[in-house]
Amino acid sequence: MEGNSILKNKYYLYLTEFFSGVSVMAVELGASRLLAPYFSSSQIVWTIIIGTIMIAMALGNIWGGRSADKNPNPDKLYLRLLVAAVWIAAIPLLGKYIILGISGALILTINTNFLILAAFLACMVIFVYPLFLLGTVTPSLVKYTVDSLSDSGKTVGALGACNTVGSIIGTFLPTFVTIPAVGTAVTFLIFSGILLALSLIYFISRRKKPVACIVSLVLTLLCGIFGNASDFAFWESSLLYEGESIYNYLQVKENPRSVVLSTNVLFGVQSVYMKEAGLTGMYYDYALLAPMMADVGPGDEVLILGMGTGTFATQCRRYFEDLKIEGVEIDKKITNLAREYFYLPEDVEVATYDGRAYLQAVDKKYDVIMVDAYQDITIPFQMSSVEFFTLVREHLKEDGVMVVNMNMHSQEEGNINDYLSDTIATVFPCVYTVDVSGSTNRELFAGNSGEMISVMEQAIGRLSDEALAKALRQEARWLSAYEKGEYLLTDDKAPVELLGMQVIDSLIQNEIGYYKEVFQEKGIRGLLEEV
Repeated sequence: MEGNSILKNKYYLYLTEFFSGVSVMAVELGASRLLAPYFSSSQIVWTIIIGTIMIAMALGNIWGGRSADKNPNPDKLYLRLLVAAVWIAAIPLLGKYIILGISGALILTINTNFLILAAFLACMVIFVYPLFLLGTVTPSLVKYTVDSLSDSGKTVGALGACNTVGSIIGTFLPTFVTIPAVGTAVTFLIFSGILLALSLIYFISRRKKPVACIVSLVLTLLCGIFGNASDFAFWESSLLYEGESIYNYLQVKENPRSVVLSTNVLFGVQSVYMKEAGLTGMYYDYALLAPMMADVGPGDEVLILGMGTGTFATQCRRYFEDLKIEGVEIDKKITNLAREYFYLPEDVEVATYDGRAYLQAVDKKYDVIMVDAYQDITIPFQMSSVEFFTLVREHLKEDGVMVVNMNMHSQEEGNINDYLSDTIATVFPCVYTVDVSGSTNRELFAGNSGEMISVMEQAIGRLSDEALAKALRQEARWLSAYEKGEYLLTDDKAPVELLGMQVIDSLIQNEIGYYKEVFQEKGIRGLLEEV
């Protein structure tokens, strides 16, 4: 190491190992947040991220070891860290455009596994190279630090410990500190800055690579300025709010009729508030059949698992007097948005909890329980199993009703809704479904009483609000008794991600089928003209 003072006692090499471990995990967690607004945060997406990063690290380990054997010069390692720092800093600036470009190309050329392939290619393009470079750190440092075979085990062990401790810190910091506090973009910039600082200190101390240092510093600063100024939904010009929480990307939009919350950049309405009192025209209106089936009255209790910003709670409060409404929402930030932008009544209590864990923690029965936790394309497996729905049944009163919003309706045999419906029908003796007009949502109603429909009809007949009664009668016409099949989801086996991906492929093909034909017949020019 040519007597270089900064490496004389090897402490700087151990420090480099530590912060490379920190950065690898920080980039991995940042990757999940960069992809989630476009591809969801399902187990499949996480599998792609972890697998891609492991590929990059393995290749980096191999190449880094061979490179260090051929030319054991620390200058090369720290030059690689400079490049990795700039690349990571550029991710917030360019990553979203790469994701949309890859998605746009694939959506016109493939028929199945769109989200899987798009997420995988996006990970390969955006994250493989910088993590490949970080993968070269450990084998390179082993070469630089091991002086003799007598202490090689001790040295390699110390390096491994530094990397592991760094990885632990790099796991907790983004999730609990940087992403909630300053967002994904700044998180990438923070850890890019750490790598940059390590390299700059090294080269400045050795008085080498001044041009590379200056260029890297300038590029990182430019990425920091412009990357942090760009939003996920960069094409939107009138957002009331855009931000992130521990769990979600959050976007609030307003139009003349409503205020809308979305947790996905490209599609999906998670909650809506109608400025003029009335029905929403969405699945929430169909869900109002549940209070009718339970014949609710003053003092009766409604529990909403997956409260969101409280659309269903607001509708229940508008149309039914003196109901006691409780909500469970795992994301505290969504609840805060509900109070600020969606006028959720202050007397509607919302617990910040997982829906299933909440049921396990309370000993109370309800007249209506709404399960609305299937968010965008993400279905929590623990809230889709026979064990979960058994727990819901135990928390319903004798004549209580559960309503479930299933948001990916498909006609294909064995789709996700078939699994959910069969699972629910295993637990509840009476199950009815209705498809929501003009959407891919399906509402499912389940209870213990065989009188659910007759009770509903009588309750609707007593309504004083004629507009509501008319709408509910129209919706009730399409209710059909569900006949149980053989599909079943359990805590042990609930492949909801794969089932959901299959439906998404079908929905995407139905939506863009026309444009795909134009592309195949007329090419990109014809498609642009059509759009």
